[in-house]
Amino acid sequence: MIRQIIHIDEEKCNGCGICANACHEGAIDIVDGKAKLVRENFCDGFGDCLPGCPTGAITFEEREAPAYDEAAVKESQRKKAEKKVMTERESQMRAEMEQHAAHAGGCPGSRFMKFDHNDEQQEEQAQAANVKPASRLMQWPCQIKLLPTQAPFYDGAKLLIAADCTAYAYANMHEDFMKGQITLIGCPKLDDIDYSEKLTEIIANNDIKSVTIVRMEVPCCGGLQRAAETALKNSGKFIPWQVVTISRDGRIID
Repeated sequence: MIRQIIHIDEEKCNGCGICANACHEGAIDIVDGKAKLVRENFCDGFGDCLPGCPTGAITFEEREAPAYDEAAVKESQRKKAEKKVMTERESQMRAEMEQHAAHAGGCPGSRFMKFDHNDEQQEEQAQAANVKPASRLMQWPCQIKLLPTQAPFYDGAKLLIAADCTAYAYANMHEDFMKGQITLIGCPKLDDIDYSEKLTEIIANNDIKSVTIVRMEVPCCGGLQRAAETALKNSGKFIPWQVVTISRDGRIID
């Protein structure tokens, strides 16, 4: 059909992109540094692109051209809007992940990681053994913040001072560490307290036989280890003690 449509003089066009932004229908793209009418059926012939052109490269002309396809324009606009929303969501998610990773001064212990475990193989091994794990927790409460400084269960006790995350990272925590020991758990990063004073009272005022400190490899767990070491020193007692470090994927690394 013969109808009014825009014409772009490429000799005059400087590729500024003003016309492409002004065209709400999306008929114009910048190609190789020049504005081009790439979708003639998107051009409504009203000329919203004309006033902004700084070089006067855009004019009207009457010529053979496909009819203006309003439905196609609306569908294109819908897809662009959806893409924009998705892009904004992805940007927001990346920002949130970066913020999470940078939490507490960029602590490496808070960075995202994914581990590949053969869950099916582990389940088959457990079924073959036909043994259900039993809880080895010997007292309640077990959170350092909630534990009393004196209690009957401390008498002749072996203390396990463990970071919260160790029980989730190390699969055999109950059998290998908690069995036969009084368990004290905490996280100095989340609790935002110094456990050393309370641990000192527990060790100094009770008949403690040994202390095992189980921590994660992440730097923030150093606060729990330092608190336990300080408590051992301040108690004035000579008590056998050891530190065991668990990797983030659940291995004993020292």
